[in-house]
Amino acid sequence: MEKKLTTPITDEQIKTLKVGDEVLISGYIYTGRDAAHKIMIESIKNNEPLPFDVKDQVIYYVGPTPAKENQIIGSCGPTSSYRMDKYSPYLMEKGLKVMIGKGDRSIEFNQVVKKYQGLYLLAIGGIGAKLSQCVVENTLIAYPELQSEAIRRLKVIDFPAIVAIDFEGNSIFTK
Repeated sequence: MEKKLTTPITDEQIKTLKVGDEVLISGYIYTGRDAAHKIMIESIKNNEPLPFDVKDQVIYYVGPTPAKENQIIGSCGPTSSYRMDKYSPYLMEKGLKVMIGKGDRSIEFNQVVKKYQGLYLLAIGGIGAKLSQCVVENTLIAYPELQSEAIRRLKVIDFPAIVAIDFEGNSIFTK
């Protein structure tokens, strides 16, 4: 049975989830991949504002394809997450609670999730067209020059994911 997560994310929601739990996310989530993360971390290091307040928010590692006519967004499957491991601590220190992507993360990242009491969720790769059907609103908010890697604010309803790393640092990838 899936558990519901509603954004912004609260500590109470996070603490009800364990590795392997299936969740359905509703509310606003933000997109961002490598290039956007690099710019955001440079902003943090330079004491400049981020394009959105990351506190209690969700970032989905995705570079959606362009929307076709009568679509809100194109296919939006997850990208490999390990590339964001070096950026995630900075964002979690600012209050980011949840990251969604695919694939394993580093041991160091697991410790950061535990330290900041967050979550890492897996979206299922290969079903980007199906995941796009959960998106009901799509707004470009920063870095349009990055094209598909620009930061977008997506309103989602019942976006499916699986808890891969819980707030205690337990990982679905650990045997």
